[in-house]
Amino acid sequence: MEHRQPAHLVPGALARKHLARIAEAGRSAWTRTRELAAGPGHLLSVLGDRMPKGLYARSLLIIITPMVILQAIVTYMFMEKYWQGVTERLSAATTKDIAGLVELYEQLPHDKATREMLQNIAQKQLALGIEFRPPEDLPPRGARPFFDILDQALSDEIRARIGLPFWIDTVGRSNLVEIRIKLDDTVLRVFALRSQTFASNSYIYLLWMLGSSLILMTVAILFLRNQIRPIQQLAVAAQDFGKGRDVQNFRPRGAREVRQAANAFIEMRRRVERSFEQRTAMLNGVSHDMRTILTRFKLSLALLDESNPEFEDLQKDVDEMSRMLEAYLAFARGDAAEQAAPTDIEMLLEQLRSDSVRQGHDTKASFQGNPIVVVRPDAFKRCLTNLVSNAQRFGRAIMIAGQRESRYLIVTVDDDGPGIPEDSREDVFKPFFRLDEARNQDYGGTGLGLAIARDIARFHGGDITLGKSPLGGLRATVRIPV
Repeated sequence: MEHRQPAHLVPGALARKHLARIAEAGRSAWTRTRELAAGPGHLLSVLGDRMPKGLYARSLLIIITPMVILQAIVTYMFMEKYWQGVTERLSAATTKDIAGLVELYEQLPHDKATREMLQNIAQKQLALGIEFRPPEDLPPRGARPFFDILDQALSDEIRARIGLPFWIDTVGRSNLVEIRIKLDDTVLRVFALRSQTFASNSYIYLLWMLGSSLILMTVAILFLRNQIRPIQQLAVAAQDFGKGRDVQNFRPRGAREVRQAANAFIEMRRRVERSFEQRTAMLNGVSHDMRTILTRFKLSLALLDESNPEFEDLQKDVDEMSRMLEAYLAFARGDAAEQAAPTDIEMLLEQLRSDSVRQGHDTKASFQGNPIVVVRPDAFKRCLTNLVSNAQRFGRAIMIAGQRESRYLIVTVDDDGPGIPEDSREDVFKPFFRLDEARNQDYGGTGLGLAIARDIARFHGGDITLGKSPLGGLRATVRIPV
């Protein structure tokens, strides 16, 4: 009969078993190493999430945190070394005086003359008040004070130098410390000034430290606020300019780096405004020349005989050319010269609804929130008009909804038309782009309606997105900051 060796004793199996154990131990060590390495990073991540987000609050934290830590360290060192050391020395001196009185009392006769002599010595030479009371039990120990450095130091000294039962009270009277020591035939009651037993003027140091820290922090906060204010003004000016609003009374202030950033912003704004002015001037010239030619065409048509078979076709071409020219100029100009002003968006949506109803469309409008928003009135109306016109071409039911949030104004235009394929929703915003399928956003036009609308929305610092409408067609969402 063949005898087989147990599997756990086979050399190959044993080696594999040890290798598995080593691998498992290695994986555990690697896991613990990663946890330890990721610990500080995770802690910093948590602290970063809980840190204030504003520059002013973070700067204050940078200033105040080291000051508080330094004060805590200095206070601890003072309490641990200086105050406790002085208190221990004063307690030791007072205990030595009391120990001397106890030793004299034990060596002299216990009569009235001895007690009077010791009272005179204590009062005149040691600044202590003593009293010999009849033998009695010591009072129970009272509540320990919050700062028990004096109690601890004085108790340790009495145990070490006198070694008799005692009772102390450091909180009963404001300027005196009471000590009772039980002798053989009497109880020695001692009153010592508080300043004799511990450093009673230490609070002056703490008050000076806290007062000076408050003054320094107040000065730091005031200076820091003056340094942060120019950065806040620069941020507000950049936001207003990005929203298409007029930036007035802004000039560089603050530190050199902040002034450099402000000057760069002012120069950028001048270049942008100069570009707008040059483009507007060029377009005005082109518009004048093109309108002159169109006027000649119209004059020639007026002189033609209306019975001419080509008259009607030429009239349509001239009207189409005039309409296309106005659309091109409006797209290129972008209504940049218009100033932003408070506008009632709810009233604007109601006007759009009324116009759409007059054109035979089932249109509803609603608005939520504060309707007064600072926008360029004509430009923003043109933006929404293009979206509503686009919905009118391909839908019968239209829903216009507006909502004012804390930071954004959101206006949606829904229709029940065929919609736009998802892969073409960004292409329709390109100038002159026209769909060849079921939905053509500018049928019979120039392909600029949605491009002009998005250009106006982005000029206000926002954007327009397209999506699926609850009505089954297209939803156009205008989102601009307020």
